[in-house]
Amino acid sequence: MHLVVLGGTGFLSGAVVDAALDRGHTVTAVTRGTRPMLATADDGALRHVVGDRDDAGSLGEALAPVLARRVDAVVDCCGYTVAGARAAAEVLADVPRYVYVSSISAYRDWPPGPVPDESAPTFGADADLDEYGPMKAESERVLAATFGDAALAVRAGLIVGPGDRTKRLTWWLDRIAREERVVVPAEGLDQPVAVVDARDLGGWLVDAAAADWSGAVNATGDAGMTTFGALVEACRVAVAADGGRAADLVAVPQADLLAAGAQPWRDLPLWMPSDVAATAWQVGTSRARRLGLPSRPVEETVRDTWRWLSDAGLEHPGLPEAVRAETHGR
Repeated sequence: MHLVVLGGTGFLSGAVVDAALDRGHTVTAVTRGTRPMLATADDGALRHVVGDRDDAGSLGEALAPVLARRVDAVVDCCGYTVAGARAAAEVLADVPRYVYVSSISAYRDWPPGPVPDESAPTFGADADLDEYGPMKAESERVLAATFGDAALAVRAGLIVGPGDRTKRLTWWLDRIAREERVVVPAEGLDQPVAVVDARDLGGWLVDAAAADWSGAVNATGDAGMTTFGALVEACRVAVAADGGRAADLVAVPQADLLAAGAQPWRDLPLWMPSDVAATAWQVGTSRARRLGLPSRPVEETVRDTWRWLSDAGLEHPGLPEAVRAETHGR
């Protein structure tokens, strides 16, 4: 199978390229040329072209030699504008299969959710299309209008794993490795959370490109696959397993954290206030499970992420002083 991958230098797109090459496919990766490709192939199975996927002229010029021969499917990992969806629909309209990485942010009522299944309403075309969620929902419609049943909209949840530069899961690993004591929200420790490893999702996206699935599918871990506290504890275990001293966790009531000015998700990544978290993590994934989306143990994902992070050179923001002060005397 010959795949065109829109992306290839990023976290998820790199996992898609790796998985496709591992399965013996041929890949043409389209990037803006600002970062090096993560994958390599000595047998000519990987081709890299440079173009602006938001501009149909640039994208068409980059792909003209590629589209002169057979392309079996597109996996679109870097759709960040509606213009990009329109450009891709114009240039790639004759490709028989299109897999678009969307987001659960496309759902109009998420957060707080819940999202029982893919029939939940998404943002309409009258929403602000410069916002991430509405942009994803409109991009889905643009691509569906061109590709019809040949299009699959993959509404991804929280993607984690080695290569993750979003500074969410890695923030916890970094803090636990560097600090003696780390604040955690007391009420949030038993809150179920769900994540998907980029390697699992990347391989499954390649499988999806070869299948006849259409419509939308929620692609994340099962609701309740782990808890916030278990995820943070997995970070402590990973740090300690490599000989580091893992920080002690200091549980602080969320009312005190909020009063100190802590911004949910931003200052304490993955944390949402309990009234939001109770439903925001409830995303139905029955269809993804039926279609074979795997879900490796969270402990494995955290361990591998920590090993990658040790040499990644990421710098993570600290906590506001008022929030740090909540560790004192507890």
